[in-house]
Amino acid sequence: MMLSVNDINVYYGAIHALKGVSFHVDEGEVVSLIGANGAGKTTAMHTVSGLLRSRTGDIAFLGQSIAKTEPHKIVRMGLAQVPEGRRVFASLSVQENLEMGAFIRSGKDRAGIGDDLEMVFTRFPRLRERRRQQAGTLSGGEQQMLAIGRALMSRPKMLLLDEPSMGLSPILVQEIFDCIEEVKKGGTTVLLVEQNAKMALSISDRAYVLETGMVVLEGKAADLLDNEQVRRAYLGG
Repeated sequence: MMLSVNDINVYYGAIHALKGVSFHVDEGEVVSLIGANGAGKTTAMHTVSGLLRSRTGDIAFLGQSIAKTEPHKIVRMGLAQVPEGRRVFASLSVQENLEMGAFIRSGKDRAGIGDDLEMVFTRFPRLRERRRQQAGTLSGGEQQMLAIGRALMSRPKMLLLDEPSMGLSPILVQEIFDCIEEVKKGGTTVLLVEQNAKMALSISDRAYVLETGMVVLEGKAADLLDNEQVRRAYLGG
């Protein structure tokens, strides 16, 4: 088991945002957390990456507790997050953004960083075309590609993706999800938070459904796609 989240309770002041949430991700899987806006999906992801703290329970990555570990140390362990809203460095070029993603390797692995830059440019040809362009001038879809590429530059064992389809056209959404499948084929495990439940389930091995801070359903993604409750609530059917 690569990631194990057990009985976490997270609060924003007096608001109980996550209520005894547990889930796990095995090596090589794509696992999705789906649910309506405000269900607690992003809160769960931020707790895994160390940006928020749980009052109870534990989070283990590769068998080691990370519940109290600082975010930058979690990145060094091999867990990288692509934040909601992309969060690219707008005034830096595309290539500089990607090089920032390799900060934990800089100075020690210049050849490897060059190889990984080439890998990202091969996966996202548009980024190669715009490598000298300021990231803030890219389209939303291009910025999402850049954010994913930047996270991959840290050579993560596991990639956390927070709402990668948000604000994108249907064609770009398909492109981003094709990329997630390529990332999986390349051997990187993925935890995906996504409001587009149909797209998320279509590329996932398993999924958890969150409602008001609780896991209310879990199972194989294919089974959840056929689940009447899920279809009515999240798939428009």
